[in-house]
Amino acid sequence: MKLGIIGAMKIEVDTLKKNMQNKTVTVRTGMEFCEGTLEGLPAVVVQCGVGKVNAALCVQILCDLFGVTHLVNTGIAGSLSNELDIGDLVISKDAMYHDFDCGGFGYPHGKVPGMDVIAFPANEMMMGFALSAAEAVNPGHAKVGRVATGDQFICDKAVKNGIIEVTGALCTEMEGGAIAQAAYRNEVPFVIIRAISDKADDSADMDYPTFEALAAHRCAAVVQTMAQKLKEA
Repeated sequence: MKLGIIGAMKIEVDTLKKNMQNKTVTVRTGMEFCEGTLEGLPAVVVQCGVGKVNAALCVQILCDLFGVTHLVNTGIAGSLSNELDIGDLVISKDAMYHDFDCGGFGYPHGKVPGMDVIAFPANEMMMGFALSAAEAVNPGHAKVGRVATGDQFICDKAVKNGIIEVTGALCTEMEGGAIAQAAYRNEVPFVIIRAISDKADDSADMDYPTFEALAAHRCAAVVQTMAQKLKEA
């Protein structure tokens, strides 16, 4: 197994990079791919940048140039559920786009033409390990469900409610769906692990800067614990 670990922002990957062993760094398309071992598991950690295009590009490089066999997307997200508080964790059951709409051509909201699914399913084994790791890091504060992705930072209650209506997701962020689609097309198993940094409503612009670091560090701890569990499996 060789694990590709993707975070959009520096704060989401710094701890993981720091804790890697036998590191080498390769730069492609402006992204630094840090290759080595994490908890004894061969891994590549990379900051992809914000948004769907950066995320998909990063997955393809990991598959083509680094030969990763499994993918994890780590980072922070806005809550779409009243049952999720700041610092809580979401493990993806699947991921879909909330801002992809070809309804004028008869497609359901979120459906990408040519794809056989609306939501891209996460790998069951990786889901299980991720949930177990989340429970170890923050017991009783992890949920499995859908992740909704779009090229928007959600900080408006009406927009948030619209996303809930069309996706039924637990959280919203800006990369997971693209990583999921690219992994799906490459037939590489994946899981998304997100820590809640804000409520994705009118309070988001205040909560996000305050809780960004807490959420990112908690999510990194889950990924590292997951790597250890995968190595021991």
